[in-house]
Amino acid sequence: MKKFVVIPMMWVICLVILLSACTSQPVRPPKPQEKLIESPSSYFNQYPAAKYVLSTWRQLPSWDEDRLEQAWQAWQRSCQSLNKTKKDEWRQVCDQAQKVDPQSGRAIREYFESYFNVWEIRQAKDLKQFPQGSNQGLITSYYEPILKGALTRQGIYQTPLHAYPPSWQSSPTALRPPRAALMSSGALNGLEIAWVADPVAAAFMQIQGSGKIQLENKKILRLGFAGTNNQTFASFANWLIQQNEMTYAQASMQGISEWAKKNPQRVQTMLNANPRYVFFKVDSSTSSLDGPIGSIGVPLTSGRSIAVDWQAVPKGAPVYLSTTEADSGQALQRLVFAQDTGSAIVGGVRADYYWGSGDSAGEKAGKMKQVGRMWVILPKGVGE
Repeated sequence: MKKFVVIPMMWVICLVILLSACTSQPVRPPKPQEKLIESPSSYFNQYPAAKYVLSTWRQLPSWDEDRLEQAWQAWQRSCQSLNKTKKDEWRQVCDQAQKVDPQSGRAIREYFESYFNVWEIRQAKDLKQFPQGSNQGLITSYYEPILKGALTRQGIYQTPLHAYPPSWQSSPTALRPPRAALMSSGALNGLEIAWVADPVAAAFMQIQGSGKIQLENKKILRLGFAGTNNQTFASFANWLIQQNEMTYAQASMQGISEWAKKNPQRVQTMLNANPRYVFFKVDSSTSSLDGPIGSIGVPLTSGRSIAVDWQAVPKGAPVYLSTTEADSGQALQRLVFAQDTGSAIVGGVRADYYWGSGDSAGEKAGKMKQVGRMWVILPKGVGE
Protein backbone atom coordinates (compact mmCIF):
# COMPACT_ATOMS: atom_id res chain seq x y z
CA MET A 1 0.00 0.00 0.00
CA LYS A 2 2.45 2.61 1.17
CA LYS A 3 4.41 3.65 -1.87
CA PHE A 4 5.24 7.17 -0.77
CA VAL A 5 5.19 8.89 2.52
CA VAL A 6 4.25 12.01 4.40
CA ILE A 7 3.33 10.01 5.60
CA PRO A 8 2.80 7.72 8.82
CA MET A 9 -1.99 7.27 12.53
CA MET A 10 -2.35 7.12 16.25
CA TRP A 11 -3.10 7.30 19.49
CA VAL A 12 -2.47 7.90 23.10
CA ILE A 13 -1.33 4.98 25.20
CA CYS A 14 -3.43 4.68 28.34
CA LEU A 15 -2.13 2.65 31.21
CA VAL A 16 -3.94 1.85 34.45
CA ILE A 17 -1.84 0.06 37.05
CA LEU A 18 -3.90 -2.07 39.37
CA LEU A 19 -2.36 -2.62 42.77
CA SER A 20 -3.72 -5.43 44.85
CA ALA A 21 -2.89 -6.72 48.32
CA CYS A 22 -4.38 -10.11 47.53
CA THR A 23 -1.65 -12.67 48.01
CA SER A 24 -3.64 -15.34 46.18
CA GLN A 25 -2.88 -13.66 42.83
CA PRO A 26 0.21 -15.03 41.04
CA VAL A 27 3.12 -12.64 41.18
CA ARG A 28 5.49 -12.38 38.25
CA PRO A 29 9.02 -13.02 39.49
CA PRO A 30 11.56 -10.27 38.92
CA LYS A 31 13.56 -10.53 35.75
CA PRO A 32 17.12 -11.76 36.12
CA GLN A 33 19.77 -9.15 35.67
CA GLU A 34 20.54 -8.83 31.96
CA LYS A 35 23.81 -7.67 30.49
CA LEU A 36 24.55 -6.28 27.07
CA ILE A 37 27.28 -8.44 25.58
CA GLU A 38 29.97 -6.37 23.95
CA SER A 39 31.67 -8.88 21.70
CA PRO A 40 31.90 -9.47 17.93
CA SER A 41 28.97 -11.91 18.19
CA SER A 42 26.72 -9.12 19.43
CA TYR A 43 26.69 -7.46 16.00
CA PHE A 44 24.51 -8.58 13.12
CA ASN A 45 24.89 -7.04 9.66
CA GLN A 46 22.67 -9.11 7.38
CA TYR A 47 20.68 -6.07 6.25
CA PRO A 48 22.73 -3.56 4.21
CA ALA A 49 20.89 -0.41 5.38
CA ALA A 50 21.17 -1.19 9.09
CA LYS A 51 23.56 -2.41 11.72
CA TYR A 52 22.05 -4.48 14.54
CA VAL A 53 23.56 -4.47 18.03
CA LEU A 54 22.37 -7.02 20.57
CA SER A 55 20.35 -5.35 23.29
CA THR A 56 18.01 -6.47 26.10
CA TRP A 57 14.35 -6.15 26.97
CA ARG A 58 15.31 -3.80 29.78
CA GLN A 59 16.71 -1.37 27.24
CA LEU A 60 13.27 -0.81 25.69
CA PRO A 61 11.73 2.34 27.19
CA SER A 62 8.30 1.65 28.72
CA TRP A 63 8.29 -1.94 27.46
CA ASP A 64 6.54 -3.12 30.62
CA GLU A 65 3.83 -0.47 30.22
CA ASP A 66 2.86 -1.21 26.62
CA ARG A 67 -0.65 -2.66 26.26
CA LEU A 68 0.52 -5.63 24.22
CA GLU A 69 -2.95 -7.15 23.92
CA GLN A 70 -3.72 -4.18 21.65
CA ALA A 71 -0.81 -5.21 19.40
CA TRP A 72 -1.63 -8.90 19.18
CA GLN A 73 -3.94 -8.75 16.16
CA ALA A 74 -1.23 -6.92 14.21
CA TRP A 75 1.27 -9.65 15.10
CA GLN A 76 -1.18 -12.33 13.98
CA ARG A 77 -1.46 -10.52 10.67
CA SER A 78 2.33 -10.47 10.33
CA CYS A 79 2.31 -14.20 10.97
CA GLN A 80 -0.12 -14.68 8.07
CA SER A 81 2.64 -13.36 5.83
CA LEU A 82 5.60 -14.93 7.67
CA ASN A 83 4.03 -18.39 7.56
CA LYS A 84 4.19 -18.26 3.76
CA THR A 85 7.97 -17.87 3.80
CA LYS A 86 10.53 -20.66 3.90
CA LYS A 87 12.13 -19.32 7.07
CA ASP A 88 11.62 -21.91 9.78
CA GLU A 89 12.59 -19.58 12.63
CA TRP A 90 9.64 -17.29 11.86
CA ARG A 91 7.15 -20.12 11.32
CA GLN A 92 8.18 -21.65 14.64
CA VAL A 93 7.58 -18.48 16.67
CA CYS A 94 4.28 -17.95 14.88
CA ASP A 95 3.27 -21.52 15.78
CA GLN A 96 4.07 -20.79 19.42
CA ALA A 97 1.88 -17.69 19.24
CA GLN A 98 -1.18 -19.90 18.81
CA LYS A 99 -0.75 -21.05 22.42
CA VAL A 100 -0.83 -17.51 23.87
CA ASP A 101 -3.87 -15.97 25.52
CA PRO A 102 -4.56 -12.95 23.26
CA GLN A 103 -6.32 -11.08 26.08
CA SER A 104 -3.39 -11.31 28.50
CA GLY A 105 -0.73 -8.63 28.19
CA ARG A 106 1.39 -10.58 30.65
CA ALA A 107 1.22 -13.77 28.58
CA ILE A 108 2.05 -11.87 25.40
CA ARG A 109 5.02 -10.16 27.05
CA GLU A 110 6.36 -13.49 28.32
CA TYR A 111 5.93 -14.99 24.84
CA PHE A 112 8.08 -12.32 23.20
CA GLU A 113 10.70 -12.42 25.95
CA SER A 114 10.90 -16.23 25.73
CA TYR A 115 11.20 -16.64 21.97
CA PHE A 116 12.84 -13.43 20.72
CA ASN A 117 15.95 -11.31 21.17
CA VAL A 118 16.14 -7.53 20.99
CA TRP A 119 18.52 -5.87 18.54
CA GLU A 120 19.10 -2.13 18.52
CA ILE A 121 19.08 -0.68 15.00
CA ARG A 122 21.80 1.74 14.01
CA GLN A 123 22.39 3.61 10.78
CA ALA A 124 24.64 1.76 8.35
CA LYS A 125 25.19 4.88 6.22
CA ASP A 126 25.25 8.65 6.69
CA LEU A 127 21.74 10.07 6.30
CA LYS A 128 21.52 13.86 6.51
CA GLN A 129 21.58 14.70 10.24
CA PHE A 130 21.93 11.03 11.25
CA PRO A 131 25.50 9.79 10.70
CA GLN A 132 26.62 6.22 10.25
CA GLY A 133 26.45 4.38 13.56
CA SER A 134 23.75 6.63 15.03
CA ASN A 135 20.93 4.93 16.93
CA GLN A 136 18.57 7.78 15.98
CA GLY A 137 16.64 8.46 12.82
CA LEU A 138 13.62 10.14 11.27
CA ILE A 139 10.12 8.99 12.21
CA THR A 140 7.31 10.29 10.02
CA SER A 141 3.71 9.16 9.80
CA TYR A 142 0.94 8.38 7.34
CA TYR A 143 -2.76 7.68 7.37
CA GLU A 144 -5.66 6.59 5.17
CA PRO A 145 -7.57 9.60 3.88
CA ILE A 146 -11.36 9.62 3.68
CA LEU A 147 -12.57 11.98 0.96
CA LYS A 148 -16.10 12.78 -0.06
CA GLY A 149 -16.72 12.09 -3.72
CA ALA A 150 -18.86 10.76 -6.53
CA LEU A 151 -18.61 8.11 -9.23
CA THR A 152 -19.36 10.69 -11.92
CA ARG A 153 -18.16 14.23 -12.50
CA GLN A 154 -20.72 16.57 -10.96
CA GLY A 155 -21.07 19.68 -8.83
CA ILE A 156 -18.05 20.24 -6.60
CA TYR A 157 -16.49 16.92 -7.60
CA GLN A 158 -14.15 17.94 -10.43
CA THR A 159 -10.85 16.23 -9.56
CA PRO A 160 -10.44 12.68 -10.93
CA LEU A 161 -8.73 9.65 -9.41
CA HIS A 162 -7.61 7.33 -12.19
CA ALA A 163 -7.24 3.61 -12.79
CA TYR A 164 -3.95 2.28 -14.15
CA PRO A 165 -3.96 2.45 -17.98
CA PRO A 166 -4.52 -1.05 -19.42
CA SER A 167 -2.13 -0.29 -22.30
CA TRP A 168 0.71 0.16 -19.81
CA GLN A 169 0.33 -3.25 -18.19
CA SER A 170 2.62 -4.99 -20.68
CA SER A 171 5.50 -2.67 -19.68
CA PRO A 172 4.86 -1.71 -16.04
CA THR A 173 8.42 -0.45 -15.45
CA ALA A 174 8.57 1.84 -18.49
CA LEU A 175 9.03 5.54 -17.83
CA ARG A 176 5.80 7.36 -18.63
CA PRO A 177 5.05 11.09 -19.08
CA PRO A 178 5.13 13.28 -15.96
CA ARG A 179 1.98 14.45 -14.18
CA ALA A 180 1.60 17.74 -16.07
CA ALA A 181 1.77 16.04 -19.46
CA LEU A 182 -0.63 13.29 -18.43
CA MET A 183 -3.22 15.68 -17.08
CA SER A 184 -3.16 17.95 -20.16
CA SER A 185 -2.96 15.26 -22.85
CA GLY A 186 -6.33 13.60 -22.36
CA ALA A 187 -4.56 10.23 -22.25
CA LEU A 188 -6.34 9.33 -19.00
CA ASN A 189 -9.86 10.17 -20.20
CA GLY A 190 -12.22 7.31 -19.46
CA LEU A 191 -10.04 5.90 -16.67
CA GLU A 192 -11.72 7.88 -13.87
CA ILE A 193 -12.70 5.71 -10.89
CA ALA A 194 -14.12 8.54 -8.79
CA TRP A 195 -14.22 12.32 -8.58
CA VAL A 196 -13.41 14.42 -5.49
CA ALA A 197 -13.62 18.09 -4.64
CA ASP A 198 -10.13 19.00 -3.46
CA PRO A 199 -7.14 18.50 -5.81
CA VAL A 200 -4.68 18.90 -2.92
CA ALA A 201 -6.47 16.24 -0.84
CA ALA A 202 -6.39 13.99 -3.92
CA ALA A 203 -2.64 14.55 -4.22
CA PHE A 204 -2.13 13.68 -0.56
CA MET A 205 -4.14 10.51 -1.12
CA GLN A 206 -1.76 9.65 -3.94
CA ILE A 207 1.18 10.17 -1.61
CA GLN A 208 -0.43 7.91 0.99
CA GLY A 209 -1.03 5.29 -1.71
CA SER A 210 -4.61 4.43 -0.73
CA GLY A 211 -7.75 5.91 0.72
CA LYS A 212 -11.50 5.78 1.06
CA ILE A 213 -14.11 7.70 -0.89
CA GLN A 214 -17.38 8.36 0.92
CA LEU A 215 -20.07 8.55 -1.72
CA GLU A 216 -23.22 10.64 -1.39
CA ASN A 217 -25.27 7.51 -0.66
CA LYS A 218 -22.93 6.99 2.38
CA LYS A 219 -21.31 3.92 0.85
CA ILE A 220 -17.53 3.66 1.18
CA LEU A 221 -15.36 3.01 -1.87
CA ARG A 222 -11.88 1.84 -0.84
CA LEU A 223 -9.09 2.52 -3.31
CA GLY A 224 -5.75 0.77 -3.24
CA PHE A 225 -2.46 1.42 -4.99
CA ALA A 226 -2.37 0.21 -8.62
CA GLY A 227 0.83 1.70 -10.04
CA THR A 228 2.60 4.89 -11.10
CA ASN A 229 4.05 6.58 -14.15
CA ASN A 230 7.50 5.64 -12.75
CA GLN A 231 8.61 9.24 -12.51
CA THR A 232 10.77 10.15 -9.50
CA PHE A 233 8.79 11.49 -6.56
CA ALA A 234 9.40 15.15 -5.74
CA SER A 235 7.90 16.86 -2.72
CA PHE A 236 5.70 19.83 -3.47
CA ALA A 237 6.37 20.84 0.13
CA ASN A 238 10.00 21.32 -0.87
CA TRP A 239 8.83 23.28 -3.92
CA LEU A 240 6.90 25.65 -1.69
CA ILE A 241 9.92 26.11 0.55
CA GLN A 242 12.18 26.81 -2.45
CA GLN A 243 9.63 29.34 -3.70
CA ASN A 244 9.81 31.08 -0.30
CA GLU A 245 6.11 30.44 0.17
CA MET A 246 6.62 28.80 3.57
CA THR A 247 9.27 27.60 5.96
CA TYR A 248 10.22 24.00 6.66
CA ALA A 249 8.31 24.16 9.96
CA GLN A 250 5.16 25.30 8.14
CA ALA A 251 5.32 22.63 5.44
CA SER A 252 2.85 20.18 6.97
CA MET A 253 -0.23 18.82 5.22
CA GLN A 254 -2.28 21.39 7.07
CA GLY A 255 0.07 24.23 6.08
CA ILE A 256 0.08 23.18 2.43
CA SER A 257 -3.73 22.93 2.37
CA GLU A 258 -4.04 26.42 3.83
CA TRP A 259 -1.61 27.81 1.24
CA ALA A 260 -3.66 26.18 -1.55
CA LYS A 261 -6.89 27.81 -0.33
CA LYS A 262 -5.19 31.21 -0.49
CA ASN A 263 -3.55 30.55 -3.87
CA PRO A 264 -6.04 28.55 -5.95
CA GLN A 265 -4.59 29.81 -9.24
CA ARG A 266 -1.21 28.26 -8.40
CA VAL A 267 -2.36 24.87 -7.09
CA GLN A 268 -1.79 22.97 -10.34
CA THR A 269 1.68 24.48 -10.69
CA MET A 270 2.48 23.28 -7.18
CA LEU A 271 1.11 19.79 -7.81
CA ASN A 272 3.00 19.51 -11.11
CA ALA A 273 6.24 20.08 -9.19
CA ASN A 274 5.88 16.37 -8.38
CA PRO A 275 6.11 14.56 -11.75
CA ARG A 276 5.03 11.25 -10.24
CA TYR A 277 1.39 10.23 -10.69
CA VAL A 278 -0.32 7.45 -8.77
CA PHE A 279 -3.11 5.23 -10.05
CA PHE A 280 -5.68 3.36 -7.98
CA LYS A 281 -7.84 0.27 -8.08
CA VAL A 282 -11.03 -0.57 -6.23
CA ASP A 283 -10.17 -2.76 -3.23
CA SER A 284 -13.09 -4.92 -2.16
CA SER A 285 -10.94 -7.58 -0.48
CA THR A 286 -11.16 -6.11 3.03
CA SER A 287 -13.81 -4.66 5.27
CA SER A 288 -14.06 -0.86 5.35
CA LEU A 289 -13.38 -1.23 9.09
CA ASP A 290 -9.94 -2.73 8.41
CA GLY A 291 -6.89 -0.74 7.49
CA PRO A 292 -5.55 -0.66 3.94
CA ILE A 293 -3.45 -3.54 2.67
CA GLY A 294 0.25 -3.07 3.38
CA SER A 295 3.16 -4.21 1.26
CA ILE A 296 3.29 -7.66 2.91
CA GLY A 297 -0.32 -8.31 1.89
CA VAL A 298 -2.14 -7.88 5.22
CA PRO A 299 -4.37 -5.06 6.54
CA LEU A 300 -2.54 -2.38 8.47
CA THR A 301 -3.43 -1.85 12.13
CA SER A 302 -3.89 1.67 13.49
CA GLY A 303 -1.00 2.58 15.78
CA ARG A 304 0.71 -0.79 15.39
CA SER A 305 1.90 -0.89 11.77
CA ILE A 306 4.90 0.90 10.30
CA ALA A 307 6.48 1.28 6.89
CA VAL A 308 10.23 0.60 6.81
CA ASP A 309 13.11 0.11 4.42
CA TRP A 310 13.24 -3.58 3.45
CA GLN A 311 17.02 -3.18 3.24
CA ALA A 312 16.98 -2.53 6.99
CA VAL A 313 14.19 -4.58 8.57
CA PRO A 314 12.73 -7.99 7.65
CA LYS A 315 9.18 -8.01 6.33
CA GLY A 316 6.58 -8.51 9.05
CA ALA A 317 9.06 -8.32 11.92
CA PRO A 318 8.19 -6.90 15.36
CA VAL A 319 9.89 -3.55 15.99
CA TYR A 320 9.96 -1.51 19.16
CA LEU A 321 9.56 2.19 18.43
CA SER A 322 10.52 5.07 20.70
CA THR A 323 9.68 8.58 19.54
CA THR A 324 7.35 11.48 20.41
CA GLU A 325 4.08 12.88 19.13
CA ALA A 326 4.44 16.03 17.07
CA ASP A 327 2.09 18.41 18.87
CA SER A 328 2.40 17.41 22.49
CA GLY A 329 5.90 15.96 22.59
CA GLN A 330 4.36 13.07 24.52
CA ALA A 331 6.34 9.84 24.40
CA LEU A 332 5.22 7.34 21.77
CA GLN A 333 6.82 4.04 22.80
CA ARG A 334 5.29 0.78 21.67
CA LEU A 335 5.54 -2.49 19.84
CA VAL A 336 4.82 -2.13 16.13
CA PHE A 337 5.23 -4.33 13.06
CA ALA A 338 7.05 -3.82 9.76
CA GLN A 339 4.14 -4.36 7.40
CA ASP A 340 4.65 -1.70 4.76
CA THR A 341 7.28 0.20 2.80
CA GLY A 342 7.61 3.30 0.65
CA SER A 343 10.04 4.95 -1.73
CA ALA A 344 10.82 7.75 0.74
CA ILE A 345 11.53 5.33 3.58
CA VAL A 346 15.28 4.89 3.36
CA GLY A 347 17.71 3.97 6.11
CA GLY A 348 18.11 1.78 9.15
CA VAL A 349 16.51 3.91 11.85
CA ARG A 350 13.65 5.12 9.66
CA ALA A 351 9.93 4.45 9.98
CA ASP A 352 6.61 5.78 8.80
CA TYR A 353 4.05 5.22 11.55
CA TYR A 354 0.48 4.37 10.51
CA TRP A 355 -1.96 6.45 12.55
CA GLY A 356 -5.20 5.15 11.00
CA SER A 357 -8.07 6.51 8.89
CA GLY A 358 -9.79 9.86 8.68
CA ASP A 359 -9.24 13.48 9.59
CA SER A 360 -8.08 12.91 13.18
CA ALA A 361 -5.36 10.55 12.00
CA GLY A 362 -4.49 12.98 9.21
CA GLU A 363 -4.03 15.80 11.69
CA LYS A 364 -1.49 13.75 13.61
CA ALA A 365 0.23 12.27 10.57
CA GLY A 366 0.65 15.54 8.73
CA LYS A 367 2.78 17.11 11.46
CA MET A 368 4.99 14.20 12.40
CA LYS A 369 8.71 14.61 11.61
CA GLN A 370 10.25 13.34 14.81
CA VAL A 371 13.56 11.90 15.93
CA GLY A 372 13.27 8.35 17.21
CA ARG A 373 14.94 5.04 17.95
CA MET A 374 14.08 1.50 16.83
CA TRP A 375 14.82 -2.04 17.96
CA VAL A 376 14.09 -5.03 15.76
CA ILE A 377 12.86 -8.13 17.57
CA LEU A 378 14.13 -11.35 15.99
CA PRO A 379 13.57 -15.03 16.86
CA LYS A 380 16.24 -16.42 19.16
CA GLY A 381 19.08 -17.95 17.21
CA VAL A 382 18.92 -15.43 14.39
CA GLY A 383 22.14 -13.42 14.29
CA GLU A 384 23.65 -15.16 17.33
